[in-house]
Amino acid sequence: MAHHEHHGPGHDGQHGQHAQHDGHHAHDGHAGHHHPASLGATSWRMAAQATLHCLTGCAIGEVLGMVVGTAAGLHNGATVAVSVALAFVFGYALTMRGVLRAGLPVRRALKVALAADTVSIAVMELIDNTVMVGVPGAMDAGLADALFWISLVLSLVLAFLLTTPVNRWMIGRGKGHAVVHAYH
Repeated sequence: MAHHEHHGPGHDGQHGQHAQHDGHHAHDGHAGHHHPASLGATSWRMAAQATLHCLTGCAIGEVLGMVVGTAAGLHNGATVAVSVALAFVFGYALTMRGVLRAGLPVRRALKVALAADTVSIAVMELIDNTVMVGVPGAMDAGLADALFWISLVLSLVLAFLLTTPVNRWMIGRGKGHAVVHAYH
């Protein structure tokens, strides 16, 4: 039996592979969205957006933790611990909200959030809390004191600026926030 008769008319043995390959090329316009590592270089804009997304959850937790700790008169170490814990909770929660909407079950959504945000949140929290503890009087200032709020805003701005390159590096390697892109 001739080759074309066995596989059908017009089949050259590679047709199925080419059809799949052509379909992949038709999707090239979205390749950067789903597979940022395939770009070779991740844009600063993408990294900044990922950092801003992560910073939103971190900032909610950080501010809430600092406010609760300061208002309750907690020791600085306890205030930092509350802030860090809440930053992780809110950071993961914001990511999970999006992937749950995409239809992932809760356990899988949690795994995606952990993979996407852990390093970013950890870096931000290290910077946030180093600034807050390092600014003389910031941790002892009351909620009505401008020093408290200026220090907190400064800590969040520095966290954004210093975490963006980390996120860019991770996204460029298919890590960090890149794992969430498949669910957008």
